[in-house]
Amino acid sequence: MKPLTLASRIWFLTSIVFGTGWVLYTIIYSTLPLWSGLVATACSLTASLPVLIILVIALTVIKKVRISSQQKTLSIILICAACSIIYGFIGGIFIGYSGYDKKILPIAISIGALLLSSLIAIAISLNKLALFFSNTNQSTLKKYNKMETTIHDGTEPDAGPSSRSNKILIKSVITGALILVMLIPTIFISNLVQERQARQGEVVNEVSDRWAQRQVLTGPYIYLPFKVLNIGEDKKVTEELNHLIIIPDNLDVNGQISHELRLRSIYKVLLYRATLRNTGNFEFRIPKEIDSNLVQWQDAKICYGLSDFKGIEERLVINFNGSDYELSPGLPSNDINDKGLSALIPLAITDEGKKISFNINVKIKGSEQLHFVPLSGDSRFTLKSGWANPSFDGSTLPSVRTINDSGFTAMWNFNKANLPFGSILKDFKYDQSSLAFGVTMIQPADGYAKTNRCIKYAILFIGLTFSLFFIIELMQKKPVHPVQYILIGLALIIFYTLLLSISEFVAFDISYLIAAIATILLISLYAYGHFRSSKTAGIFGGVLTLLYSFTFVLIRLEDTALLIGSIGLFIILAIAMYASRKINWYGKPQSITSEKYPIV
Repeated sequence: MKPLTLASRIWFLTSIVFGTGWVLYTIIYSTLPLWSGLVATACSLTASLPVLIILVIALTVIKKVRISSQQKTLSIILICAACSIIYGFIGGIFIGYSGYDKKILPIAISIGALLLSSLIAIAISLNKLALFFSNTNQSTLKKYNKMETTIHDGTEPDAGPSSRSNKILIKSVITGALILVMLIPTIFISNLVQERQARQGEVVNEVSDRWAQRQVLTGPYIYLPFKVLNIGEDKKVTEELNHLIIIPDNLDVNGQISHELRLRSIYKVLLYRATLRNTGNFEFRIPKEIDSNLVQWQDAKICYGLSDFKGIEERLVINFNGSDYELSPGLPSNDINDKGLSALIPLAITDEGKKISFNINVKIKGSEQLHFVPLSGDSRFTLKSGWANPSFDGSTLPSVRTINDSGFTAMWNFNKANLPFGSILKDFKYDQSSLAFGVTMIQPADGYAKTNRCIKYAILFIGLTFSLFFIIELMQKKPVHPVQYILIGLALIIFYTLLLSISEFVAFDISYLIAAIATILLISLYAYGHFRSSKTAGIFGGVLTLLYSFTFVLIRLEDTALLIGSIGLFIILAIAMYASRKINWYGKPQSITSEKYPIV
């Protein structure tokens, strides 16, 4: 077989495998038409023409080099791998042109796909490669053999140790490449986790839209309009309408939150109802630069802001200065809120400087989060709930909080020195989101986040499991085929799909236990079937049990996960180095010591 023929075979098979993989990806994950696989194959053939030329030159040169056939084959594998990495890197950059963060995933997928395609093509052509490299000039080969060794009985020299060393090297390269290739499915599983998490978010938003969204409450506060007289150049007086925002001098909010878990499909949506009692008083003085006679006291309004009207369960009635006033939707200005309710209240110039008390009971419902904006000189907010997993967030943490299995109690305190404004606001230019605070009632044991954290340790499982198989096959001299490595890798990857699917129905800890036991038993039984040794199967079962237990501990930890993980990896590496210390990597015969066999 000529170098051009063999190079064309490898080049063509690589493009065919790549196109087939494209079609499978299109069927499973993409909405592209199936004929796009033909386009991908044609593009691969056209773009990789330089690789064809490189292979022809490499085959011609390597065939003349005085090394073993296995070493020549390994050289071709390394050349194809290098070309796959270069083309995959360029293709990944071309696909992920929108930003650096988005380039990493396309580059990894592109390199892995091309590397796997080239390895499959070489695996199919291994016999052709062996035949091609065995047709070396016989006279040159004999001359080379005579220079290396002298054979008295006319038999060929035993190249067993060298051949075995080359086979170990080739097998180790293929195993390392398979470890990298098996990481590609974990990327798709990570995308699947994100897709399921996004689906959960869609369900939560759908239920929240029909129930009520997260609530942000503001108020109450008074809207007080006044006129501004402007004198023009022609000494003509014009009137301009402006307004003041008057916030309470004191505010006390006591709230009781009751939670509800609603099932929608397989997802749980956390909802709540809140009963809030607001009490306090206003005490204001009109600024000196404003003429009290220009204030439109008859148009004063009491306002209360909230983010979602659907959450109002009862009509809102405020008792202001001893009289009840029902609030209606609509605000006279959007300086503080875009949404809210208001009502006309009787104010007069004689009320200036007086303490005017108020109280309002608010019954609302919402989803997950309840926030407040502290618009008051001195205020105190107290919340109680039976939900045992709160997250206190926003601009301010509670000054006092108690959390136990029966619920939580939290208290926030503010005074005039805490806020960047006074009680009379003429031009309110503060973003309420920067002032808001409150509580988010989170659902514990988020299976999607924990599954994603598990996937980050996939390289640990795949690498150590493959390394263990590789070491044991060397020690027991029972070779494991690359296809068997792929099956083992798929078993390790299916663990994550089992974990994801089961955790949607039961607690994460239980689902992790079920998926881990199933995977450990599957791989241990497979090892027993291949090595025919219960001891070997027990070793695999024990190692995998330790790995899954170690990963489970890391997932449960938060602050010390990096420290424990680093120490654990160091110990694992030390054990692997210790276990591999007696492996005869080069296949050389054991040396005979002079003490046991003295030289005569």
